Amino acid sequence: MSQREPLTRERIIETALHLIDGQGLGRLTMRRLGDSLQVEAMAIYHHLPHGKEQLLEQLIAHVAALPVPPGAGDPRERLRAWAHAYRDRLLEHVGVMPLIVTRRNPGALTATTLSVRELLRAAGLPEAEAAVGAHVLLGYLLGTVALEAREQATGTTPDDVDQDGRFTAGLDRVLTGLF
Repeated sequence: MSQREPLTRERIIETALHLIDGQGLGRLTMRRLGDSLQVEAMAIYHHLPHGKEQLLEQLIAHVAALPVPPGAGDPRERLRAWAHAYRDRLLEHVGVMPLIVTRRNPGALTATTLSVRELLRAAGLPEAEAAVGAHVLLGYLLGTVALEAREQATGTTPDDVDQDGRFTAGLDRVLTGLF
């Protein structure tokens, strides 16, 4: 008889992400999540006492929090590499995008926003410009991914559009404006 993996908050979140990625956000229920975890749905509440609301907030934080990694090098290149990684992460879990753009979770993007702002400050931008720059860059990323997700879901992506190329071209314009 094999032992079941212990139920943890991380396992719950990963399983919920897997369900959303495969079936969509609308199909996520605590019962379906419990079935996927091979536990009674009530067992989830031991780790997430506020239930589905807390789960949704945790999903937002898990997907949306991706600070710029610390390091040295050209700030523009570091932001470019981070932006591509962030876009990949958001597209990997595109089912969570509606939560990220519509729910109130001010802490979810805090570390990410602060890391972008700090990198812009270290590159020589005054605090106010760095704050605006971080807002603009995150707005571009979230907006672009939301539009890509809509195009994919509705099948309205023009055949001649290279999504990666379009993203990179827009990103370069945003970065040129920042630096």
